[in-house]
Amino acid sequence: MDRDGRTGSGGGRRRVLITGLGVVASCGVGLQEFWAGLLRPHGPERVREVEGDVPGAPDQSPAELKRYARFTRFALAAAGEALADAALLPGAAPGGPVPGIDASRAGVYIGNGSGGTAERAAQDIAFHERGRRGVSPLTVPKAMPNAASAAVSIRWGLRGPCETVSTACASGTHSLAGAALAIASGRIDIAVAGGAEASLTGASIAAYDNMRALSMSGVSRPFDRDRDGFVLSEGAGVLVLESAEHAAARGARAYAELAGAASNSDAHHMTAPRPGGTGAQDCMRLALEDAGLVPEDVVHINAHGTSTRFNDAAEAHAVSALFGGRPAVTSIKGVTGHSLGAAGAIEAVASALSYAHRTLPPTNGTGNVDPDLDIDVVLEPRPWEPGPSLSNSFGFGGHNGSVVLLPA
Repeated sequence: MDRDGRTGSGGGRRRVLITGLGVVASCGVGLQEFWAGLLRPHGPERVREVEGDVPGAPDQSPAELKRYARFTRFALAAAGEALADAALLPGAAPGGPVPGIDASRAGVYIGNGSGGTAERAAQDIAFHERGRRGVSPLTVPKAMPNAASAAVSIRWGLRGPCETVSTACASGTHSLAGAALAIASGRIDIAVAGGAEASLTGASIAAYDNMRALSMSGVSRPFDRDRDGFVLSEGAGVLVLESAEHAAARGARAYAELAGAASNSDAHHMTAPRPGGTGAQDCMRLALEDAGLVPEDVVHINAHGTSTRFNDAAEAHAVSALFGGRPAVTSIKGVTGHSLGAAGAIEAVASALSYAHRTLPPTNGTGNVDPDLDIDVVLEPRPWEPGPSLSNSFGFGGHNGSVVLLPA
């Protein structure tokens, strides 16, 4: 595709625009609170929960919400905000069509790493204490990882592909990539895409703690010389993606263009990245090729940046080796914590907002960049002239994902 003189790998494919955003995060629910949260420091906290009751989709009753797991309510809330932000929600009835779109050509792609962890754990206890009759008949529809995608599809009558990617911490980014590919190929016109996660059970927290992934200090310090692990969190990020033609036909405004994506595997270890970050480097390079760009074009990288010693080193080495020109690097996990399967989608929302605000949020928690990592880490809010940007996610199991954003 000819895109201002650049040629992508999918000749003739359609441009994909980001026209709506929605977010539920530990630093703020809703776009305004979320962005403000990214710009202020946060104190030590080993686990960061979303505060207060998340209402789910607009106008859902308390009785209706009880039928959904926490991660599904997060997804419904974020999807409702994204659809409203894209000027698609007014007039849409629950379970009815969204005005102005062909519902058969509207997809839902919401990734998830663990499903309804808390709900499943509660029913295990119920079975142990009261036997099989004590187990709720809602256990399966609450706990299944595809519940969020299904609930969003049902709520707004979106009848195109409804899919769930589960690739650990890369789930949200891979979901965006899958949705963008379906739009670019002409399979659908519009998609509600992102990730949702709520797995902060005692056993889950202990498991990450016992594998020494969690920060003992409770401070997430991406790329810092004193980093000691991530802060576990939860949340959801949802984006409305649509073809440029579809957006233009309804007069929609766009935050950015999702111009390319890539996915590959380290094929190395279940939890550790490939040494030197060669898998991550290949993934970023493939995403740039998909967008018709070269490394010198990129001015910003929204890093996976988990604050673990090996992951940060691998990603930094990959960035340094591929780009050399030292694009600005940010990680919002110093504020949001690591929301696992939702992380990539929440970070894509942050990236899109950075275009709107013409500001790169700081890498909070980081004060002394590791001198062994040759990258330009953004430590304070930095004004920028929006340009080509990469957003990375790297999951346990060796799953790598990158998406390329351009100013719309």
